[in-house]
Amino acid sequence: MKTESGPAPRHSIWGRRLLIGIVIVYVAFLILAPLAGLAIGALADGIGGILRALTQPDVIAAFRLTLIISLITVIVHSIGGTAVAWVMVRQQFRGKAVVNGLIDMPFAMSPVVVGYMLLLLFGRNGPLGPLLAAWNIRVVFAVPGMILATLFVTLPFMIRELIPVLEAFGVQQERAAATLGASGWQAFRRITLPALRWGLIYGMTLTFARALGEFGAVLVVGGGVQGRTETVTLYIYRALEERQYVGGYSAALALGVFSLLLVIGTDLIRRRQEK
Repeated sequence: MKTESGPAPRHSIWGRRLLIGIVIVYVAFLILAPLAGLAIGALADGIGGILRALTQPDVIAAFRLTLIISLITVIVHSIGGTAVAWVMVRQQFRGKAVVNGLIDMPFAMSPVVVGYMLLLLFGRNGPLGPLLAAWNIRVVFAVPGMILATLFVTLPFMIRELIPVLEAFGVQQERAAATLGASGWQAFRRITLPALRWGLIYGMTLTFARALGEFGAVLVVGGGVQGRTETVTLYIYRALEERQYVGGYSAALALGVFSLLLVIGTDLIRRRQEK
């Protein structure tokens, strides 16, 4: 029996357009409106004001420290996150469900609480404080503590990007390589790792963007000492507290635009590669 598909009902077309319009307005309100507000505040003294604000020595130092912490975080999670994702997909062991839940803990825990936990653990009166002091190692109110805090809050991003990719990839090709004499490392390096490419890139992008914007945890554990433990987000907080609005808005705008371009650029490159 032959059937003909006619044009979609008019009410369904308008319903689809309405839904798309609501989604666009929703995203624009949450993403573009704040960026527009930052741009208006940053341009209060014109382009020259933005340039003067972003070239101050303390602002440059804050951006440098933020990039260093973010890059270290991405490198650590690229290695550790890949290992965790592989184990969670390929291995069965007792307590796997508990580990799977712990991976998502940073999503549910306030970054301020994370910083406070590190403060209690590595502080002068903490259980590890005297040991670190004996070795002349500073964690609290120093860059190592800020790196630990950033590593904690960004833990899930790489792992949650790679687990679905590994599950979809399966084990058939790895087993075929093993039958041909390839070692486990050779199979992973030559077969599995290339299949994880875009999962890794997306995980690195999200991890880097999240690390750039971390505030609460690094504030508590780092203290926000100007020129030493002050990241861009901490500088923005200080600038607004000191009524240096152009500087605060300019740094926030630069950070927001960079993160947005980073995520959008990664997605565009992937779409172009898939064509």
